[in-house]
Amino acid sequence: MVSWLLHYLLSGGRSQATYDPEVAQKPTSHRDKPGGVALLVKGFMDTRLIRNFSIIAHIDHGKSTLADQLLLKTGAITQREFREQILDDLDVERERGITVKARTVAIHYTYKGETYELNLIDTPGHVDFHYEVSRSLAACEGALLVVDAFQGVQAQTVANAYAAINVNLEIIPVINKIDLPITRVPEILEEIETVVGLDTTGALQVSARQGVGIEETLNAIIERVPPPKGKVEDPLRALVFDSKFDTYRGVITYIRVMDGSIRKGQKALFMKGQSAHEVLEIGQFCPDMKPCEMLGPGQVGYIITGIKDLSRVHIGDTIADPLNPPTAPLEGYKKPQQMVFCGMYPIESTDFEKLRDQLTKLSLNDASFSFQAETSDALGFGFRCGFLGLLHMEIIQQRLEKESGVDLIQTAPNVTYELVTRDGQVMVIDNPQDVPDGGNIQEWREPIAKVNFIVPSEYIGPIMQLCADRRGTFKSTEFLGPKRAQIVWELPLGEIIFDLHDKLKSCTRGYGTMDYAVIGFREADLVKMDILVKGNRVDALSTIVHRSNAERRGRAVVKKLKTEIHKHQFEVALQAAIGGKIIARETISAYKKDVTAKCYGGDISRKRKLWDKQKEGKKRLKQFGEVEVPQKAFLAVLNTGDDER
Repeated sequence: MVSWLLHYLLSGGRSQATYDPEVAQKPTSHRDKPGGVALLVKGFMDTRLIRNFSIIAHIDHGKSTLADQLLLKTGAITQREFREQILDDLDVERERGITVKARTVAIHYTYKGETYELNLIDTPGHVDFHYEVSRSLAACEGALLVVDAFQGVQAQTVANAYAAINVNLEIIPVINKIDLPITRVPEILEEIETVVGLDTTGALQVSARQGVGIEETLNAIIERVPPPKGKVEDPLRALVFDSKFDTYRGVITYIRVMDGSIRKGQKALFMKGQSAHEVLEIGQFCPDMKPCEMLGPGQVGYIITGIKDLSRVHIGDTIADPLNPPTAPLEGYKKPQQMVFCGMYPIESTDFEKLRDQLTKLSLNDASFSFQAETSDALGFGFRCGFLGLLHMEIIQQRLEKESGVDLIQTAPNVTYELVTRDGQVMVIDNPQDVPDGGNIQEWREPIAKVNFIVPSEYIGPIMQLCADRRGTFKSTEFLGPKRAQIVWELPLGEIIFDLHDKLKSCTRGYGTMDYAVIGFREADLVKMDILVKGNRVDALSTIVHRSNAERRGRAVVKKLKTEIHKHQFEVALQAAIGGKIIARETISAYKKDVTAKCYGGDISRKRKLWDKQKEGKKRLKQFGEVEVPQKAFLAVLNTGDDER
């Protein structure tokens, strides 16, 4: 190294170093700038030439399409490789047309004679994946806030903008879809200033589908997003913001280097578990994985250390150099709070371990998902899984069935409750089976969410009625313009997650949007409702409901079950009960077999003898016969909303 530096100085600052984005070096044009020698000696990208930014928006406002055009414009992909939503590589993302996982990619762009490294993170837009957005923002210094040129500011636009403001990011408003036949650009700029509170003087107007305004967007990122503040001389601190499991290579850890540097071949210390591992490979996403030799401060990439034990890697952990550890780890992430729980059981009991392995790998890739083993008298061995919302639950189930090939039975979802026992103990209940005897319960508490609706003004009345029917508390109404309003209600979370979003779209003809956040627990008159099939309680069908809705919900559930459970040779009683009190009942009649079909005339006593024999047989069947509850019946609790109301 000393001889190389001496040769460098004697040659008048001329070097054979060339620009290589994989190695993150700069060309020799920086030799006359302050710190140029240090840059070339160390081989790192100068932090003033790095920009880390995220793209945030409401659903379907064009985040992924804009990301595609940025990749195409900077040459990260060719026109031949270009396809819509190139960063959405999960099957479930392409099938549903939504972004589920945040994706990062390093692109290089030349501006005013200098080549910049831009680390782009494309984020989801649905409220259930807001945790993915918050994690991505922690690895950035700026964000593009994309707003549809016709729809304007929506509920998740506001939520994501505030999330970026809370972590002090530089936000650049981008009005997308200006190629639409009808646009409302002046009104939307006013909405952004009024609702979000951002200055729209430098707002960009683009059409991501047609590639209009992409160059101006790249220039604005370089000019307005600040560079990272890390120093290469400081001890290594790298933030683990995501990870995934590869069958052959082990855990692939996604990192953002905050301070110091990390090289291939060195030891990497995971500070939470205090385990050190050799860095076998290091690289960046361009957009595919491309190995390099090192990552410096401000850069985003991945490392492979050969870890096969998934418990050693934690999202939000800090990676350090064991020979030069920092004084303190990075702050990391706030642990997400799962609010929706359901049971997942393999149809074949032999698939239990296979399901456990797949759940472990999935939880590594999705830190907002949790699971723990449980047993059910009706379904056997399975897992109690926690999610952020119903869409999150559906995505996880779909990924499990496709990636593991295990056929699942999923029980009806429920939210998390609190109850206070007679001795003053506070219990957190996410499974109705854990509810103690009614005589030991002093108080129930249910989660309450603050819901923000943005709807056209003519639909204010239906929204008010919709929330009032769900035991909501009205808070405020604010008009965003002559034709749009923002309405705030406080609603029980249990009333939100099942069908509120669908009802909102129905009563506003698709123009209404909503965003919610849990604000705490409040006392409520709740009860545990059990479902009995032939007198036996089916624990997987138990739910927690409000007492005022219990009878209607119970009647709707048993009616639905009657259509799902097949007839038997004996009567099957379906009952909904609260404690020992039956509140609803339906009966599945028995098969009627004509045992006297072969009796042509003759004495009636012969027929009576056959009927009595049949009656005795049915009594024995009723006593010992088993009733098979099909898989669809366990979701019957979900599909009773219309019947109940």
